[in-house]
Amino acid sequence: MSSRTPLISGNWKMHKTIAATRTLLAELHKSMDGLSGVEVTVAPPFTALMVAAESLAGSRIGLGAQNMHHAEEGAYTGEISPVMLTDLGASFVLLGHSERRALFSETDESVSRKLRAALAYDLIPYVCCGETQQQRKEGETERVVSAQLRTALKGLVNQQANQVVIAYEPVWAIGTGLTATPGQAQAVHATIRSLLRELLGAPVSEVVRILYGGSVKPENAANLMSQPDIDGALVGGASLDAASFTGIVRAVAADV
Repeated sequence: MSSRTPLISGNWKMHKTIAATRTLLAELHKSMDGLSGVEVTVAPPFTALMVAAESLAGSRIGLGAQNMHHAEEGAYTGEISPVMLTDLGASFVLLGHSERRALFSETDESVSRKLRAALAYDLIPYVCCGETQQQRKEGETERVVSAQLRTALKGLVNQQANQVVIAYEPVWAIGTGLTATPGQAQAVHATIRSLLRELLGAPVSEVVRILYGGSVKPENAANLMSQPDIDGALVGGASLDAASFTGIVRAVAADV
């Protein structure tokens, strides 16, 4: 593992009521007591952000959101703005998750607009990228991932880029039980690191953390995180259970 501080982030997706949020966060507080060397964040649904912020006050666990609109305010029914997220206590936001792209027609260009809005309001953008199973079969992984990130990061200056987190999530491994091997994941992460070096320079490329997402579990976390360009994980289903999520954090902490 690199010298970059590992980051484990839980994406709860459309799960957990307010009561269930309180319960899970209380369990995480208890189970992670004494763990160090790993940054931990969670992204509950919008409805639970306020209670999550209250539950996490004074905690080492960071809070973020799963999506946002690029505008500060306006006639955008059903959307939420970066101002609203910071007001709720969020410090980061997921952008361009494959489910948002596939189910809600988000594009590389919309992700780019959201990225700039997030940075303007001091939200750390976690920019998601990844290929489908068909694209991988056709040898298109590098082209697809590079194109997504070139558009998202276009025009960023180094100071802004230092705040970005990249999350590589092969679409074929999300919620399927399939996981990229450590070697497969490392190969794409190395491509992303090289692209960051090309676009933003070597110093920035060595600072930006690149997470892996796709059926990460306590059993495979350590092997994945042992790769030189994998700096943590964006965890879906396993983040909904305190024991599983803590198991991933413990596996990474033991490897630090």
